[in-house]
Amino acid sequence: MTYKHLTLETGPHGVQWILINRPKALNALNSEVIVELATALKKIKEEASVRVVVLSGEGEKAFIAGADITEMNEKSVSEGVVFGQQGHEVAKLLETMPQPTIAAVNGFALGGGTEMAIACDLIIASENAVFGQPEVCLGIIPGFGGTFRLSKRVGIAKAKELIFTGRKIKADEAFQIGLANQVVPLNQLKDKVNEVATSISKNSQSAVRKAKRLINDFSESTGLDGKIDAEIQEFAELFESKDQKEGMSAFIEKRPAKFEGVEL
Repeated sequence: MTYKHLTLETGPHGVQWILINRPKALNALNSEVIVELATALKKIKEEASVRVVVLSGEGEKAFIAGADITEMNEKSVSEGVVFGQQGHEVAKLLETMPQPTIAAVNGFALGGGTEMAIACDLIIASENAVFGQPEVCLGIIPGFGGTFRLSKRVGIAKAKELIFTGRKIKADEAFQIGLANQVVPLNQLKDKVNEVATSISKNSQSAVRKAKRLINDFSESTGLDGKIDAEIQEFAELFESKDQKEGMSAFIEKRPAKFEGVEL
């Protein structure tokens, strides 16, 4: 199957790479990309020959710079619900598909980029990687799983700090707080990811897949679907707020946002 915004590379030992191919837009997630990712992942999860799935971005600047702000800027609440559902579908596929998933983070991984990375089982980052959940700077909240998956990675207190401040962190700090599993020079990223993926692929796939499923099951204190539904609703409701309109307009116009305060 041919994709407009994805490049698929099948490597040895059953390692399947999926690269988002919008380098001029820093591989930002618009609706077309998200739908293509869901389609590709659904197909790949059924392929017995695929033992490990790697998600990355084309170019050397960005893994996924975030959701496409220009597209999001004009969304209504109902459109925000659909967009949140689409993003969550991809994140849930990455988290729950039988094959282990690796995020090869080669640059900016902001907003939806961090959320797609933390939905993967492992994160291997290049030294130029930058992570962050800056959604509050745009008048919204993380909408693809950041409100619950980030705390699983780094703990509740650190997740609150990163989400409340919108602060961006470099690869070395991401490694220190447990967000990234490994950090390597950019020119070694693909080799390191293939090395780790190959070491996984050479093990019993029945055992690896059962281990993944059980780890996921045991780490959920409450149902995943309930968390997803709650985040989608809160995310979408902000699309009718003045702060969302101001935050995204300011981003597009490259000026500081002027938020008015809490809207009751």
